Amino acid sequence: MTGSARYAGKTAIVTGAAKGMGRSIASAFLAEGAQVVLIDEDENALKATADELGRTGPTLGITGDVSLRPTLAEALQACLGRFGTPDVLVAQAGIGDLRPFLQIDDHAWERMLAVNLNGVFYAVQETARTLADAGRRGAIVVTSSTNAFFPEQHTVHYSTSKGAVVAFVRAAALDLAEFGIRINAISPGIIRTPLAAPVVDDPVATADFLSQVPLARFGEPEEVASLVLFLASDDAAYITGQNIVIDGGGTLGTVLKIPDGALSAFDPPDEDVR
Repeated sequence: MTGSARYAGKTAIVTGAAKGMGRSIASAFLAEGAQVVLIDEDENALKATADELGRTGPTLGITGDVSLRPTLAEALQACLGRFGTPDVLVAQAGIGDLRPFLQIDDHAWERMLAVNLNGVFYAVQETARTLADAGRRGAIVVTSSTNAFFPEQHTVHYSTSKGAVVAFVRAAALDLAEFGIRINAISPGIIRTPLAAPVVDDPVATADFLSQVPLARFGEPEEVASLVLFLASDDAAYITGQNIVIDGGGTLGTVLKIPDGALSAFDPPDEDVR
């Protein structure tokens, strides 16, 4: 936390705010002076987070499923009643699942798209409409994933939903610009959160994954929060429709693990000087 007050007097709405990256994002906004509306479907976790974060600044917790438009509509009304028109939306809520392609049933496919894509659409549209009706500018940040362009095995439904989010952000940016509303996406790699526990908490999986990450470590939720706060701030006032990757370089290319001394095998032959 920087101790900055760049969000003093401003209101941020964060979906998926009870745990992981969402919680860190909400905490970072509070640390910089914002009032924060936290939305999550996990009622117990949301209450605990709202109670704890509420000691550092004004918070309002809303329990609900982002895949249902009324959740977002009601949250906007509650925000207007408590804090006024929001300045920032962070559509962070999302779900993940590993499932072989031939085992993805209709329910798994539809639920993934309902939360990860429909939930983003509802949150962005409801917030943008509220801003436009009030004649207010605003900033929106949506969480995608490196799976949007660098898919992994057994993630067809997840990768599809995240790829659609990037396309959505680019197209929405064109329509929202006329209202002075900016929208950008972030694409995290593996971040140390409960959702990433199967990789982060498994020594074998950890070693295998980090062997392909140039910075050789997992990302931290606070690092994602710093990126979000930048994109939502006036420091990023000329940035819209973009997808910013935060993955330690993990999707840049293949990291070659060549034993010491073996590089000589790749040396070009001496030139034949005559």
